[in-house]
Amino acid sequence: MTASLSPDTDVDDGALARRACAGDQSAYSALMQRHRDAVWRLARGHVGDGDEALDIVQESFVAAFAALDRYDAARPFRIWITRIALNKCRDWARRRAVRRFFAFARPIEDARAVADTAATPEQALQSSAELVRINAAIASLPASLRPVLLLRAIEQMSQADTARVLGISEKAVETRLYRARSRLAEILRD
Repeated sequence: MTASLSPDTDVDDGALARRACAGDQSAYSALMQRHRDAVWRLARGHVGDGDEALDIVQESFVAAFAALDRYDAARPFRIWITRIALNKCRDWARRRAVRRFFAFARPIEDARAVADTAATPEQALQSSAELVRINAAIASLPASLRPVLLLRAIEQMSQADTARVLGISEKAVETRLYRARSRLAEILRD
């Protein structure tokens, strides 16, 4: 019988992954407890909604568990699970775009009778609290800039690790982070 593990144990992620692959549920739980908050913050920053972020966290860890035998224990687990979470965020964005398209699809003859009742982005930002305003601004960043900002500024991942997660050079990380911060400042100023 294996003792239950807490996320702050001295066992490294690679050892926990090997134990989880061997069927040790407590090892998988420990991996999940160690990394779920970071994955949630990343997903929350990407989708702008806490409940949707929870769904993405669940999907990410289910996918990670299903592919755990392919995890390279020589590499940081956090980078691996972050890549999975980013892919799940992208999947969510694609599904949302398709749903939005079909939700508003009407016969072309009805086009004149359809009014856009949504608040403008400026009105939505003005009526929200500061935290909601910042999350919305982050969520509105271009897809090429948002992950860099979230990983470097929010998750405080190193430039090298961010480059590995995103599959880009460290210089590209530096450039995109500068652009993301500039764009975010511009959005928040407006």
